[in-house]
Amino acid sequence: MQPKIMMKKKSISASKTSLILFLCQMISALDVPLDLSQPPTITQQSPKDYIVDPRENIVIQCEAKGKPPPSFSWTRNGTHFDIDKDAQVTMKPNSGTLVINIMNGGKAEAYEGVYQCTARNERGAAISNNIVIRPSRSPLWTKEKLEPNQVREGDSLVLHCRPPVGLPPPIIFWMDNAFQRLPQSERVSQGLNGDLYFSNVQPEDTREDYICYARFNHTQTIQQKQPISVKVFSTRPVTERQPVLLTPAGSTSTKVELRGNVLLLECIAAGLPTPVIRWIKEGGELPANRTFFENFKKTLKIIDVSEADSGNYKCIARNTLGSAHHVISVTVKAAPYWITAPRNLVLSPGEDGTLICRANGNPKPSISWLANGVPIAIAPEDPSRKVDGDTIIFSHVQERSSAVYQCNASNEYGYLLANAFVNVLAEPPRILTPTNKLYQVIADSPALLDCAYFGSPKPEIEWFKGVKGSILRGSEYIFHDNGTLEIPVAQKDSTGTYTCVARNKLGKIQNEVQLEIKDPTVIIKQPENKVIQRYGQVSFECIIKHDSTLLPTIIWLKDNNELPDDERFLVGKDNLTIMNITDKDDGTYTCIVNTTLDSVSASAVLTVVARPNPPFDLELTGQLERSVELSWIPGDENNSPITNFVIEYEDGLHEPGVWHYQTEVPGTQTTVQLKLSPYVNYSFRVIAVNEIGRSQPSEPSEQYLTKSANPDENPSNVQGIGSEPDNLVITWESLKGFQSNGPGLQYKVSWRQKDVDDEWTSVIVANVSKYIVSGTPTFVPYEIKVQALNDLGYAPEPSEVIGHSGEDLPMVAPGNVQVHVINSTLAKVHWDPVPLKTVRGHLQGYKVYYWKVQSLSRRSRRHVEKKILTFRGNKTFGMLPGLEPYSTYKLNVRVANGKGEGPASPDKVFRTPEGVPSSPSFLKITNPTLDSLTLEWGSPTHPNGVLTSYTLKFQPINNTHELGPLVEIRIPANESSLILKNLNYSTRYKFYFNAQTSVGSGNQITEEAVTIMDEGKMAMASRQVDIATQGWFIGLMCAVALLILILLIVCFIRRNKGGKYPVKEKEDAHADPEIQPMKEDDGTFGEYSDAEDHKPLKKGSRTPSDRTVKKEDSDDSLVDYGEGVNGQFNEDGSFIGQYSGKKEKEPAEGNESSEAPSPVNAMNSFV
Repeated sequence: MQPKIMMKKKSISASKTSLILFLCQMISALDVPLDLSQPPTITQQSPKDYIVDPRENIVIQCEAKGKPPPSFSWTRNGTHFDIDKDAQVTMKPNSGTLVINIMNGGKAEAYEGVYQCTARNERGAAISNNIVIRPSRSPLWTKEKLEPNQVREGDSLVLHCRPPVGLPPPIIFWMDNAFQRLPQSERVSQGLNGDLYFSNVQPEDTREDYICYARFNHTQTIQQKQPISVKVFSTRPVTERQPVLLTPAGSTSTKVELRGNVLLLECIAAGLPTPVIRWIKEGGELPANRTFFENFKKTLKIIDVSEADSGNYKCIARNTLGSAHHVISVTVKAAPYWITAPRNLVLSPGEDGTLICRANGNPKPSISWLANGVPIAIAPEDPSRKVDGDTIIFSHVQERSSAVYQCNASNEYGYLLANAFVNVLAEPPRILTPTNKLYQVIADSPALLDCAYFGSPKPEIEWFKGVKGSILRGSEYIFHDNGTLEIPVAQKDSTGTYTCVARNKLGKIQNEVQLEIKDPTVIIKQPENKVIQRYGQVSFECIIKHDSTLLPTIIWLKDNNELPDDERFLVGKDNLTIMNITDKDDGTYTCIVNTTLDSVSASAVLTVVARPNPPFDLELTGQLERSVELSWIPGDENNSPITNFVIEYEDGLHEPGVWHYQTEVPGTQTTVQLKLSPYVNYSFRVIAVNEIGRSQPSEPSEQYLTKSANPDENPSNVQGIGSEPDNLVITWESLKGFQSNGPGLQYKVSWRQKDVDDEWTSVIVANVSKYIVSGTPTFVPYEIKVQALNDLGYAPEPSEVIGHSGEDLPMVAPGNVQVHVINSTLAKVHWDPVPLKTVRGHLQGYKVYYWKVQSLSRRSRRHVEKKILTFRGNKTFGMLPGLEPYSTYKLNVRVANGKGEGPASPDKVFRTPEGVPSSPSFLKITNPTLDSLTLEWGSPTHPNGVLTSYTLKFQPINNTHELGPLVEIRIPANESSLILKNLNYSTRYKFYFNAQTSVGSGNQITEEAVTIMDEGKMAMASRQVDIATQGWFIGLMCAVALLILILLIVCFIRRNKGGKYPVKEKEDAHADPEIQPMKEDDGTFGEYSDAEDHKPLKKGSRTPSDRTVKKEDSDDSLVDYGEGVNGQFNEDGSFIGQYSGKKEKEPAEGNESSEAPSPVNAMNSFV
């Protein structure tokens, strides 16, 4: 019993109900431990009706337990079966099971009979049921001559199977010579008796291989009947008939079924049309949940029948000509079934007890008692025993009262046999549950603590919490008769030690068990329903929280079955991913989390959506000259509702293979009335549309050719435009093929001059799109119309359009051309319009041709480039932008139409005033000395006037990026170089240079340069470095006092003579201070910028050796260095940082530095 209790214990959190049912089963007489004396108990036996395979050994089971172990004997057909005298029969050791050796020569038929086993020891004898042994049989079909069946179409037919009688009965089915099952339907079906019934035969029923097969499952054999031939002959007309029942015969019949079995009722009817069967129960309803219809409703099936299912059942066969019915009276009988089966009784000497045997059945069974296998009437007397019908009463029993009693309940449909012993024992209590057994339960679930016990008299059970706790009482506990303590809702504080005490008059014993309460497993993130397109990917999450002492396992199911064995399914730690989703992946996915104590689950539905399948079964109905009705059956929508259907058509007459949009309808509509055009050979197809996309087109419908008719419409986009001065070209867009409405499509082209009292001139042309009228006046308006016609007639009267004959070049030039110069780069021109009649076409506008004749500031011009400005429409003035200052220009004006330009007006000369010059073409700085620099420059590329002078501004830059005082010099315009003297040595200067005309100053160009360093100063710095080095060497070798003295001397020299210069080695290697490599310094420098240069200064960059800097490609301007404000210089004055990218207005005046003086600053000071 213990393993069973443990299994139930583990499933407690899953179902409290199942546990209580289990406990109810436990509330019975106590099981006697096997170390105590007890009568035999049958534990295993063969079924009452035992059909055996005659090819295999016969095994008749009989197992029993008892103390002492029981001995076994058998009876066969009511007499003792001496197995020692039959060499084919053996009994298993320590068992009553018989083995009859058939495979070594025995015959199964020789051992047919009724067998009964008896298990006996000193305390009594138990007996088995009567076991009826019968070998299975699968006899062959008896040979018979089968005549062909000649049947008239529409008549009924029954093909009889009549299988051989087998044991057990065979399973019947009909097949053909190719071993294919014959199709069955409401018209053709197999009856319960195996016959094949035809309600009415059809020509397709003609065949020669109707074969009935009988399958005997017990022997795994199939027997075949001879093929039956059926030939159906037709007679016209086929006579329809009202229903007639083929089975059962007559109007009523009876049926007896046993309680608990399956009730099968059958009605098969003949008739044409094929009858439909309906079932009712007279005076009641068919039982819900237990009623099923099979064999196309010809069979009524009720499972697990009871006496309440008795009654009259009516089947009704009906077709259009009438009906027939049959009433089956059902009586439900019952073999005996237990109400109270006798149970083993354990008593102590002097106690009282009863054995109760109550059974029911229909008819009511009789009850008889046996003692140790002998009818109780002839069994040895026992003064403590009294029989009272279905009860035996025991009073003041003694040890000799121990025995096994058999209760037999029987009626004509069967019997029940039960063994129950009376075992008289005197035993102190014993507890069978192991000591300190650990129970683990999920919080808020029932906890069941076992205290399996035995004793005689039956012990009383008490429970305590803790070793010395008080007795447990109250509604929060349930105490079961088998000793189990139930805590219906266990909480965390239920954890602890529980003590079970069992006592009777012979003694007392106790046992302790342990209870632990665990946290429940919870799915904190459940999988969510997903809608995914076909071939997509989906992931379901299942994140859990669980007790830290429990190890969970996660299982994923699809539709409550295992996941498909498919590499597309990827199971992760807490998720399930499905790749490349297909339609078959649609379903419910469940995440199940199991621990040893509980189980939780969560499900999500995956809906796989896709474009719909194409519609099918297109049908055209209601064909009229100008309309037709199209209907179709929608294809599978693939889980995404169809929103609309698109109907397309093909014109097989004019454009075969080309499909055109016709219309569309809502997705709920499957028919549409379509408007048609004459003389079109229509085919239609339908496309279904859902949110995912469009389906493939359906198969085309049948073709429908509409009748011819006059054209409904005329050509569109009619135009008249002359291509020559003396013609009119009339064009139009031709009608499409289906617009022609019939064969012989042509066009009637008509024209006449507008505003002139002329008749229409007409011509009929073939199916073209252009007609040319010759000999027309130049550019006059015409009224034009184009009308379609075919072999059946004309289209409606067309509308008129206005066109013009061909254009010619304008005749005159614009007059009175005037120019007003606004400034040095802009002028305004005026002219008088030409008369419209002289335009001789559509006025396009006026074109102004202008070009520069001479630049007044330069002697010659290589190429004269004419520029053209067009002014649309009838405009009489325009602006000329982008002129060059101080230049001479000419212009003329012409009128333009669709044909071209007219003659030019006389050239008009005008001049532009002076402007500011462009920047000088270059600025070079050469010949640097200690205190001078030489500047050379080129004149501006575009002087834009007479140069009056140049302006040079310059200022020094120290190593903290600060600008010194600004110096300005005015230079005559005829100069191209300048030597600047009295400059500071080893100092960087920035120069700003521009040119002026009388109008003003032009853009400036910038450059930087450095004067060279004083060699004497450099030598002094070198010596100071040497002294310092020598001082360090001496300091290492002399006393501390001498070292301090030398350091003081060095400090004094540095303060008064500039100190040690740390870049001497660089200067020695690079005598030119202009090209010294840059090194970062910690000095800061004020912002300044240059409006001309924007390229960053690269590390180590300097002015090119020729000192030439052009405006377009200067790479040494301070402004070119981006947006930084932390520009720095090395100690030698070289630039290493970045300057502000802001536009420079004017060079900064003065020196803004406030830095304390240092040796380096002293060398680069502006003061």
